[in-house]
Amino acid sequence: MFSKEEAAKLRKEFWTSFGKSFPRKWLLYNTKIKGVAFKFVADRKKAMVCLDIENPDELVNLLYYDQLLSLKTILETDIPEVIFDDEYLLESGKTIHRIYVPYLNKFSVYNKNSWRDCFEFYVKVMPKFELFFYEYEDIIKNI
Repeated sequence: MFSKEEAAKLRKEFWTSFGKSFPRKWLLYNTKIKGVAFKFVADRKKAMVCLDIENPDELVNLLYYDQLLSLKTILETDIPEVIFDDEYLLESGKTIHRIYVPYLNKFSVYNKNSWRDCFEFYVKVMPKFELFFYEYEDIIKNI
């Protein structure tokens, strides 16, 4: 087990190492849609690439999620392992709409031996997600 300080240091090292190994400007929060953002997730048990919908207005969330659901078949063509979850429970207890691709190999942000494969997963999946977003941005925004 790690102390809080050691765990925080390892998490910071993970993200710094990812940024240095694969320097690139990712879309992430720059979708220009309030409450819609791409995220890389890494914790002690899992990693994933996500598109989170968490606008303060739940009706707006539902409308964006429905727009993305209407494009599900198209996204599944490029990323067959994508999961649509309209009630994803975050560790904080908050429920959001999440569209994500889980990293299926064994992973822990605290195990440096698992980092490289996870980084390669991120670099393989996120560009597909971003390309999908750019191609269908007008449809997604049209609520």
